[in-house]
Amino acid sequence: MTATAARLGALAQEDPPLHALAERLLALAEAGLPEMYVPGADTFVFTRAGRIARDGTRRVERRGTSTRYAAITALGARFLPEDRQRAVLGGHSAQEFTGLLVERLPAVPNLGDAALIAWAAAETGHPKLADALARVAALDVPDRPQYTVEAAWVLSALAAARNSADVEYRLAAARDRLLAARTPSVPLFAHATGPGLVPGYRSHVACFADQTYPLQALARLHASGTDPQALEAADACAARICALQGDGGQWWWHYDSRTGGVVEGYPVYSVHQHAMAPTALFDLAEAGGTDFGAAIRCGLAWMVQVPELQGPDGAPREPMIREDYGVTWRKVYRGDPAKAVRAARGLTTRVAPQARLAPLDRVFRPLAVDRECRPYEFGWMLHAWLGGLDG
Repeated sequence: MTATAARLGALAQEDPPLHALAERLLALAEAGLPEMYVPGADTFVFTRAGRIARDGTRRVERRGTSTRYAAITALGARFLPEDRQRAVLGGHSAQEFTGLLVERLPAVPNLGDAALIAWAAAETGHPKLADALARVAALDVPDRPQYTVEAAWVLSALAAARNSADVEYRLAAARDRLLAARTPSVPLFAHATGPGLVPGYRSHVACFADQTYPLQALARLHASGTDPQALEAADACAARICALQGDGGQWWWHYDSRTGGVVEGYPVYSVHQHAMAPTALFDLAEAGGTDFGAAIRCGLAWMVQVPELQGPDGAPREPMIREDYGVTWRKVYRGDPAKAVRAARGLTTRVAPQARLAPLDRVFRPLAVDRECRPYEFGWMLHAWLGGLDG
């Protein structure tokens, strides 16, 4: 059985209702992504956002465009059969669509965007992979601090490319940079790989993405060529975020990279629950690391249980999965003005790492729903459940 079949197959054996939920979400992703495609520009929107019209009806609007989200969608869509790739990608196969992104790389100024395109080029076997890697090299200035997420994407791209291009010197540098983005003896990653990008008062605050993308990149590095230290770091990070997972399966948002604790749990993002945690943790297990399948399943179940929104009958007052709009709503959050709880906890934990400011939980309860959905949420969902390191 291939990894592509194994992920859903194992879920079907372990928890048939959750397998049905995963299949439901995957069908929604394939139905929703064409609504996010921008035909004239051959790219994807930045978001689809719900709003209440004057007549009282709810509509979902398309807003902006995103090269980054387009690349992530290509990474996920490549696991579909070709006819279904074309249905999702405006008539293009995943390789053809990646080619459109590669052609635009000279105008791409962001390292993360370029790294994702290079990663997609490597995974789809695009003949212009060398051009994509050259653009990443041009944007990745040596000794310049980078955001950890983007540094992780660089490593994933280079690991994917190592069988097709000579990237070993750059791969080693990207690996060492990512491993250094941790406080000694603490398994979590910082928000940036060095000083200067994050204000000092919140330099200790790292987000969920700062953990999942590095652990995924290091696991993939080990899978592409034995690197026990990389696998150990990935495993330790995964073990810590799984130990901190909420009782309702929540993947928390902000961590203290100095202590390995939670700074602020909310918002809880749907993409973390159904896609980002699964894709990273599946890759880790398939690379030879610990199997955190129970945590994956617990997180996925949150999508339909949503304890924050639970009504008197036990069902959520508002579902996060909306087939009628072709979306999963983006997150559950506190609704506090100017993200006051997040700011207060970030500032307080800078000087008192164990401070919780418990009254804020009572005053600003997580009862609000962010009615948006972005293409990368569905792209990573396809990557998580249809992907695999042998795919």
